[in-house]
Amino acid sequence: MYNRAMSDIIASRAASGQAPVTKIAVLLVNLGTPDAPTAAAVRRYLAEFLSDPRVIETPRWLWWPVLHGVILRVRPMRSAHAYSSIWTEQGSPLLVHSRELTGKLRDVFARAGVHVELAMRYGNPSVRETIARLHGEGVRRLLVLPLYPQYSAASTGSAFDAATRALQALRWPPELRFVNDYHDDTGYIDALAASVQGYWRQNGRAQKLLLSFHGLPQRCIDQGDPYLDHCRATARLLRARLGLGEDESALGFQSRVGREAWIRPYTEELLDRWPGEGVRRIQVLCPGFAADCLETLEEIAIRDRARFVAAGGESLAYIPALNADELHVEALAAVIRRHLQGWMEDAYAST
Repeated sequence: MYNRAMSDIIASRAASGQAPVTKIAVLLVNLGTPDAPTAAAVRRYLAEFLSDPRVIETPRWLWWPVLHGVILRVRPMRSAHAYSSIWTEQGSPLLVHSRELTGKLRDVFARAGVHVELAMRYGNPSVRETIARLHGEGVRRLLVLPLYPQYSAASTGSAFDAATRALQALRWPPELRFVNDYHDDTGYIDALAASVQGYWRQNGRAQKLLLSFHGLPQRCIDQGDPYLDHCRATARLLRARLGLGEDESALGFQSRVGREAWIRPYTEELLDRWPGEGVRRIQVLCPGFAADCLETLEEIAIRDRARFVAAGGESLAYIPALNADELHVEALAAVIRRHLQGWMEDAYAST
């Protein structure tokens, strides 16, 4: 458990003007977003995203003609339309919420002299450029926190790849620590539960709460990816925290593409089936997304709502992601403190 007394000492030394001997930074990494809701910007983004062998494990010689000959010619226009439906005056919701979250965590750790920065795995600000900048500013210890509560090779693993590649380009790279997941962290579960309870207080409860996570091909699980177990653990802990029975909530997986089998049950199949079983009012929470994005705001709140109604449902209400909620900030701050143990104390030790 993090030593609060030591934390207070560190903050006191920092507040008095004592600079840390060793400069520490925390790098938050989220998935990424196009720079604009245009076909050209989406094409650049998708080219980087879909070129990642962690995301698409098909051999390059087989995948490259499909990606450049078909997907990048067809998909950008369709995806640009989807992005334009959720774009805000401030820009992409994912980037806006991630920046706000980063700013609040930066405030939390400012007194201790720990820098908190944000990078996107795909798009801007890039992991490579952000790490290079931090290195240029004298950072000698770096904690990387991917904003994916549940580990998968396609998300968290890819963030690790990007960070280590960036460090390989440096002659004198900083020490590195990496947060693999926080799927069962008490603060994270409490923040999720509080968000649901707050939504219920304002809007009432529906017949069923759907916990929808991003999907993953079943073969990834068969090869040893812990993602499915992590999602199930998060759902189990959240249900217990909310006091929900099996008939009051369900687990689903969204965003499936292609023809191969993905982990089940599929969110879309649940939405198609439930109205015929008498479940016509549901609420959806997406616990795997730290910040609202295309998959929550466009896929769930727009397309899946229309799908559910078309199947005979009355209402599908989306409960927002944690974003920059104060309990989310507190939960991530606690995760960061645990992983900085030893580093912060040493940083203020006399030379």
